[in-house]
Amino acid sequence: MTEGGFAFGGAEFTARRPIADASSASLRTCLARFATGVTVVTFATREGPRGLTVNAFTSVSLRPPLVLVSVARSAHAHALLRDTPFCVNVLSAEQEEHAARFAGTPAASAPHWAAPCEHGVPRLEGTIAFLECSPWRTYEAGDHSLFLGEVRHFGHRKGAALVYFSHRFTSVVENELGVEYLI
Repeated sequence: MTEGGFAFGGAEFTARRPIADASSASLRTCLARFATGVTVVTFATREGPRGLTVNAFTSVSLRPPLVLVSVARSAHAHALLRDTPFCVNVLSAEQEEHAARFAGTPAASAPHWAAPCEHGVPRLEGTIAFLECSPWRTYEAGDHSLFLGEVRHFGHRKGAALVYFSHRFTSVVENELGVEYLI
C-alpha cells in the first residue's frame, strides 16, 4: 500500500489532497465513477424547440411531484430555461446521437419531435420516459443552477436506457423477469 492510502475489502485506495487543492479534471474523473442516466431537457423558445443534455437529474418529491435538473451557468440554454416550462426526456439506448447533439456536437439529422403536448412543451420522440414540468424554484449552486420543476404530465415505456459512466455512453437493459423469477 502506498503512503497516504488505505485498503478496504481487498481493494486499495489512494488518498487525495483536500478538495480545495484538487484539480477539476481529477474531481471530474472521480465523479465519472457514478453511473448516471442521460436526459435531454427540452423547452420552447420564440425560435422553436431547444434542448440541452443533462445527466444531473433526480426526483425530489412525490407530493408535490418535483424533479431537479442541474445546469451549468455557462450553458447557452441556462438563461432561456429560467421560469420556462420544460420536459425531461430520459433517453433510450438508441438515442446516443440525441445526447451528443444537445451537448453541442453537430448531427447529421434533425431531432424527431413527438406530437405537441397540451402544455406546449416540446419533447423528443422515442424516449423511455418523459416528464413535462412547470417551473417551481431555481437555486444558485456554485457554477450551476438547480432548476426544480413540478411534474404536470409524464409517460414511460419498457426499454434499455442510455447511461453515462466513466466518460462514455453505455446502456442498461431492462430485465423481462425480475428477481422474483429466481425465487
